[in-house]
Amino acid sequence: MGNEWLQAIFLGIIQGLTEYLPVSSSGHVRITSAFLGMNDPGAAFTAVTQLGTALAVGIYFRSDLLSMSTATLKRIRKSDLSENEIQNFKLVKMVLLATVPISIIGLIFSDFIETDARDLRLVAFTLIFFGLILWLVDKYSLANKSEQEFKLSHALMVGFAQTLALIPGVSRSGATISMARFLGFDRVVAARLSFLLSMPAIYLSAFYEMRLIGENSQFGWESTILATAMAFMVGYITIAFLLRFLIRHTFGVFAAYRVILGLGVLAGIYFFDVSYLN
Repeated sequence: MGNEWLQAIFLGIIQGLTEYLPVSSSGHVRITSAFLGMNDPGAAFTAVTQLGTALAVGIYFRSDLLSMSTATLKRIRKSDLSENEIQNFKLVKMVLLATVPISIIGLIFSDFIETDARDLRLVAFTLIFFGLILWLVDKYSLANKSEQEFKLSHALMVGFAQTLALIPGVSRSGATISMARFLGFDRVVAARLSFLLSMPAIYLSAFYEMRLIGENSQFGWESTILATAMAFMVGYITIAFLLRFLIRHTFGVFAAYRVILGLGVLAGIYFFDVSYLN
């Protein structure tokens, strides 16, 4: 097994660990590759490996997705829906609505996302800033709304928050969870909605970026697929861990970690002149 494959396995593990924790998987992949002395693996590699974590969500929430699909088919056939099926169909509409903003913004700013947005200084700043936002919103959000109270307007606001995750360091789950907590939803509900609402955007981003695999990156298709498989396996475990963790804990530890990591990267760049961070 060549060095390229070992690096792909490692980055896949990093992707799986950090995609659904509110710490930014793309930021971690970018920082990790720099610390290892590797070239930036690129937005395409990051986007495609996220397919692994999206698949992990699909399998973890398979019963929910089946219920949502069944309700949608019954609505298309104009069949009567039970109260639970109405809620499931409503969730389908909200998932699709939350995907609209990031699809539009992603296309408009695709050049910036694939180049300047991956600067480590920006990654470090967004880790710190949005880490503080996560901590503040989580600490001072006193309401604990249930999933049944989630509305289309809420989905649109979470969708706009998701667009921020186009910048490495922000964190898709961090941005959407912060918005859900700001809107007053319970921590576990906020995480669950974040996971479900992220799936279409991840798939769209991955399929859009696939054309660039192997361009300006050391990772070709074989190593990218390997990294995606690792991200799937580790991602599934991470999802299960986080949902159990949030029953009794806050997001404070993740916010603190983000700030420490961001400050560490900035210190390496500006005070210690760490060459591989420049």
